[in-house]
Amino acid sequence: MSTNNLFQPFQLKSLNIKNRIVMAPMTRAFSPNGIPGANVAEYYKRRAEGQVGLILSEGTVIDRPSSNAHPGVPHFYGTEALNGWKHVIDAVHAAGGAMAPQIWHQGIQPNHPSGWLPSAPFEGPSGILAPEGTNGKALTEEDIADIVRAFAQAAADAKRLGFETVELHGAHGYLIDQFFYALTNKRTDKYGGNTIGERTRFAAEVIKEVRKAVGEDYPIIIRLSQFKPTEYNHKLAATPAEMEAWLTPMVDAGVDIFHCSQRRFWEPEFEGDDLNFAGWAKKLTGKATITVGSIGLSGDFMGAFQGESSSPSSLDELLRRFDRGDFDLVAVGRPLLADPAWVVKIKEERNGELKGFSKEALATLI
Repeated sequence: MSTNNLFQPFQLKSLNIKNRIVMAPMTRAFSPNGIPGANVAEYYKRRAEGQVGLILSEGTVIDRPSSNAHPGVPHFYGTEALNGWKHVIDAVHAAGGAMAPQIWHQGIQPNHPSGWLPSAPFEGPSGILAPEGTNGKALTEEDIADIVRAFAQAAADAKRLGFETVELHGAHGYLIDQFFYALTNKRTDKYGGNTIGERTRFAAEVIKEVRKAVGEDYPIIIRLSQFKPTEYNHKLAATPAEMEAWLTPMVDAGVDIFHCSQRRFWEPEFEGDDLNFAGWAKKLTGKATITVGSIGLSGDFMGAFQGESSSPSSLDELLRRFDRGDFDLVAVGRPLLADPAWVVKIKEERNGELKGFSKEALATLI
């Protein structure tokens, strides 16, 4: 199938990008003391030179002592870290690219294998580390208000530094997602509840404050997942009606784009229809969506971290769904992690030059 439609420009509010291909956010942890250096700037610059439409950074943590569970994860606060990100975005712009930071609070996490710990205890809705146990403290309402402000400050800094948009990390078992998830949110105040719609309040407050900080014309993306790292088949929303109840408060709060994380983009979200997560999000809300999940490779990203290798695979099913309008943008992770020129090769139909992926690619900034 023709890839021509993937190479049409995309415009939403102040965001204008050259094609529909997004570099997915992938944690690299090559920022000692949270400071992205010249090697990080060059890593992202190479993707801009390779004609990625929109680069999403690895997760970058907000100004909160326990927002981070890994010593090499970059910060998105503080003079040194923000100066580092200024070098990154300037390098991306010099190469003709566009970029968003993914801003992040990791919530309750396991201790890092090295023994490194943040300067304050991990924090989450109820102090619960899924699937069972605790490893931190439950947030007070005052804590929540501080975290909401820290997300907004990071977004304001992203706009000030020149990033084209910003993405909130609301997926994969991290803080925002821990509020969504009944197993980790046992709160009995306004941030809890028996339904997914009630448990969306924290996310909606973050989005509202971010919107105030960046203005109406600056796009806001949120990344969501149904699955959990400990339960791949979990669904926060078991039906379309539940999904609508989950997503609508975020739309009302000011989200512009839903980034819908799946392990495999071709898997239908609900029985009786072949729409995937991004397809349903767009159908229910009318908002633009990004699909992601094993695009261009034979295996999924969870297997990659367990040492499984993947080989290039056909894009025909992706193109079929894209061409019928299921989603607006396509996020690609591991192919771009391993090969900065992946987009150019796809556009020029140099399929014989496409590379597979192996765990070794995680060990360096290619």
